[in-house]
Amino acid sequence: MFTGIIEEIGTVKEIRRNGDKSYIRIQADKILSDVNIGDSIAVNGVCLTVTRLDGNIFQADVMNETLSRSSLGNLHTGSSVNLERAMQANGRFGGHIVSGHIDGTGTITNIRNDGIAVWYTVKANANIMRYIVEKGSIAIDGISLTVAKTSENDFSVSVIPHTSMQTILSLKKVGDVVNLENDIIGKYVEKLISPAKSGSNIDKAFLMERGFI
Repeated sequence: MFTGIIEEIGTVKEIRRNGDKSYIRIQADKILSDVNIGDSIAVNGVCLTVTRLDGNIFQADVMNETLSRSSLGNLHTGSSVNLERAMQANGRFGGHIVSGHIDGTGTITNIRNDGIAVWYTVKANANIMRYIVEKGSIAIDGISLTVAKTSENDFSVSVIPHTSMQTILSLKKVGDVVNLENDIIGKYVEKLISPAKSGSNIDKAFLMERGFI
């Protein structure tokens, strides 16, 4: 599990696509101080397992499915990426629950300055937009952010300078594709109140009777 608080910006040193199995090699400094083979690292929000360590470079296997369904397929040697280690049990929960299993991608359609903040508008498909609510949480390239505005086809976040400079958001341009992970709580709630999908007898009437709605 991750929290969406980016610890470091890493640099892609190599991406190898080889049949059904590919790997990525990323240079980092801070996060590798206590990382071991088998540990999980979120790379632009995608949970990857460390399979090799060479000094300040770690390697992770990446399935072709992951490359095709995320923005990792657009990376190249020299690309900057957001990095976060899996949360420790005694760590601070600074963002929100992030699994590292992205729901899909979105496209940045607008970037504008608003005083010290920067607004990013991201277009996403209906399967992602259904779980996005104003003032709720969203992970963009692994960054825990608060949704400031929504419409039928897109949503916007307002980013403070610290977040922008400590992540790859400061490098983004209109038209760039980003990884998106919805707040997992919304997905669990939907399944629990949808008996046909879950086999559960919990519905809106059940929750109203017990004072939850």
